[in-house]
Amino acid sequence: MIGWRFRNYLPGEGDESTFDKLLKLFQELLTHTSGNVGEALQWLNQLDREYELTNDDYSMADFIQELIDKNFIKPGDGPGNPPYVPTAKMEGELRQKALKDIFGDIKKSKRGNHSTRFSGRGDERTSERRPFEFGDALDKLAVSESLRNAQINHGIGDFKLTHDDLEVYETHYQAQMSTVLMIDISHSMILYGEDRITPAKKVAMALSEYITTRFPKDTLDIIVFGNDAWEVQIKDLPYLQVGPYHTNTVAGLELAMDILRRRRNPNKQIFMITDGKPTCIKRGKRYIKNSAGLDRTIVNRTLNLAGRLRKLAIPVTTFMIARDPYLVQFVQQFTETNGGKAYYSGVQGLGDFVFRDYKNNKKKR
Repeated sequence: MIGWRFRNYLPGEGDESTFDKLLKLFQELLTHTSGNVGEALQWLNQLDREYELTNDDYSMADFIQELIDKNFIKPGDGPGNPPYVPTAKMEGELRQKALKDIFGDIKKSKRGNHSTRFSGRGDERTSERRPFEFGDALDKLAVSESLRNAQINHGIGDFKLTHDDLEVYETHYQAQMSTVLMIDISHSMILYGEDRITPAKKVAMALSEYITTRFPKDTLDIIVFGNDAWEVQIKDLPYLQVGPYHTNTVAGLELAMDILRRRRNPNKQIFMITDGKPTCIKRGKRYIKNSAGLDRTIVNRTLNLAGRLRKLAIPVTTFMIARDPYLVQFVQQFTETNGGKAYYSGVQGLGDFVFRDYKNNKKKR
């Protein structure tokens, strides 16, 4: 008879190692410090002194050495550079951690495409069947049903299988998506005593890892925008920092539009994470800046661009980290002009919003 077996508890058995516990804290601190290993270790040392994270058997020096041995950090290049910098392995770990923290555990998809409501010669098999048509793949053939049709139509004595007997399983189209993620790095992302850039970075890392593992045929381009806009690589996401910038939303949208024009995929979208109103545009080499309220010249340029994107069938989903009434009103006007979507949230809700919209905003045009 099989039942419960009890034995003495052995401390540490099945528990996380000290290294694993410290690694999670270190990765979180590394995101907050924009990849500054030295600063992250200083914060970790302070936490260790306050909460006794290490002991005589495993010190902070042991943890640093293990980080080096396991290729999470490496010495900096030459004098004047930081003593240690994150490795590519650590950058990947940060994206995976962000994915797990925000989206939960997601297994890699076999096909990596998005289901659509359109049926036909697609990839995802359904339980429905239809008559065979020229060009249908043979692996979609419903063999049992086709043989049954042949027996009914021609009899068993003179058995034969003709074109009219064949049936295939109905399939759904699998669409691909080209996405541009815009991240606001204006100075207001760290003002007012609230860190808004770190959650934005986490969402960007999680989304990039999600698309890479779940939808490998999709494309994801990442843009940061302040006074100007420029592209960044996925590997650079942990190192994003805000600058003494205004918010040139027009520059970000124009760059996103240029990128998506080069994508041959018909399904295109823009995600924009921001916490404030557009306060800057550029005319020639001159910047027009106005942080006081909503400048009509800047707003009109932004709304005109929203309309152009609508004509190109590129929806913009705005994730506004603010709830000021005049900002909400502007975002509503921008969204109506573009025909996209808008969400207003605190810094803790961004991941759920992005995840839900990325799953739902898929269709074949």
